[in-house]
Amino acid sequence: MDPFMHAALEQARLGLAEGGIPIGSVIVHGGRILGRGHNRRVQRGSAILHGEMDALENAGRHSAAVYRESVLYTTLSPCAMCSGAILLYGIPKVVVGENRTFMGEEALLRSRGVDVVVLQETACIDLMRDFIARKPELWNEDIGVPS
Repeated sequence: MDPFMHAALEQARLGLAEGGIPIGSVIVHGGRILGRGHNRRVQRGSAILHGEMDALENAGRHSAAVYRESVLYTTLSPCAMCSGAILLYGIPKVVVGENRTFMGEEALLRSRGVDVVVLQETACIDLMRDFIARKPELWNEDIGVPS
């Protein structure tokens, strides 16, 4: 497994261990991780703290030039909110662990010139399938499905 996807998967597993939703992300610039994050909606009582948003927050403030040379790795296809942040900051490439359990806004990202690479990593797929089977109500809350 790609070492940066492995780091994102570690974040996803950390989120699960904390009682949250197992989605992790890292932002990489020049071969170095700027920020790591995982979905912390449950842990922080947040409406917006998805894995990608947490990684952006933890990366801290950077110039537009840095974002435009960065790659975002995420264990799951990015939702509309996270895709909006990717577009806002001009991140040119997103590497997705899997999109079988959830298809986010990959078409939107591609239509705006973002290079989206989907790996279909078995570890990412298994982690989400197991979580969704065990906690469907929490998963539905996270993706905005009415209960």
